[in-house]
Amino acid sequence: MQSRNLTNPAATKGPKPFSANGTARPARSRAVLNCRAAAKDPLLLRTARGEEVERTPVWLMRQAGRYMAAFRQFSDKYPFRMRSETPDIAIELSLQPLRAFQPDGVIFFSDILTPLPALGIEFDVIKGKGPAIMEPVRSMEQVKALRPMDDPASRLPFIHTILSSLRKEVDNSDATLLGFIGTPWTLAAYSMEGKADKDCKETKKIMYHRPDILHAMLNHLTEALIVYAGYQIESGAQVIQLFDSWAHHLSPDQFAEFSLPYAERITKALQAKYPHVPVILHANGGTGKLELMRGTSADVVGLDWAVDMAVARQTLGQGVKVQGNVDPMILFGPEKAIVEATNKVLLQAGPRGHILNVGHGVVQGTPEANVGLFCELARQSGQLFKQHRVSSNASKELVGAAGRV
Repeated sequence: MQSRNLTNPAATKGPKPFSANGTARPARSRAVLNCRAAAKDPLLLRTARGEEVERTPVWLMRQAGRYMAAFRQFSDKYPFRMRSETPDIAIELSLQPLRAFQPDGVIFFSDILTPLPALGIEFDVIKGKGPAIMEPVRSMEQVKALRPMDDPASRLPFIHTILSSLRKEVDNSDATLLGFIGTPWTLAAYSMEGKADKDCKETKKIMYHRPDILHAMLNHLTEALIVYAGYQIESGAQVIQLFDSWAHHLSPDQFAEFSLPYAERITKALQAKYPHVPVILHANGGTGKLELMRGTSADVVGLDWAVDMAVARQTLGQGVKVQGNVDPMILFGPEKAIVEATNKVLLQAGPRGHILNVGHGVVQGTPEANVGLFCELARQSGQLFKQHRVSSNASKELVGAAGRV
């Protein structure tokens, strides 16, 4: 792949800086799974651990590659659960972005609701409408009737097949394999609403009238998700991201009671058992709660695009590693705008403890060439920092440089 200088917006004329058939990266040696590698670990993994790195890594949320034409060849033909629970299809969909754009992270194709059937909560994903839970959980009797996540290998065997196969593929690149779960709050809200709801009305009614039911549900989900996330790690995931997709429905006080403590329990349990696996906590709407997020045990805090990266860095403190937070809609804009917005985030975040990403998820219809440009900007971030004389220890110069982008 021939790259251009994209660190300067004036130097961005010409063809797009990526090829869908870009050359493969050299293979790297790995140590045994669940141990720190004696050889050099992949860039994103080292960044999530807080190590000094040569440049900023990049990957793009949410479902792997759903903005790609190659992805739609499957989504137009097969229903969602068939795609996410059939290993050959899920593996192919997970690898499509890696082949096309060479990001530093590969997230496996799945859904935050995938573990629910193992607990006794059936769901489907209806094309054009989203998830649907046939029997919402709204009573204490229903919560008590839920099954524990005591044997994920037998109830969710496809997860192991998908992740272990992907790990073999990813180990031949310089990418990191990401597993993920929804937070207890988000899964509880889905389970109680029975669908995506802009007001979260049924869950909020339970929250106000019977908080004991909600807390019981959150407790059950927390224990199940600790096991499920561990199963992903033991199947090959190198990093785990917690998606709190419905955090924006909560006030700061509600977030402090009904979401963050349960996400903390999962994070601490995983860190105790799998200390080599970083945990990312991404809360959609969490930037309105940064003072609370500052106290998380998560290794990395994911940021949506509703906050300036420099403000987030100052609020969280320079020691907190971050992910994000480019507005995904900028990828519909012209090349100059994409370069300027992305480089601004890169400079404000600085060269250490930052994973470049969009603030929530790549929107369907996003031009694939612009996704390639976004990834290329991360690959050239080392050069960008040198041009602006930004070092990993220069926090004051960092903010000043960011303001001049």
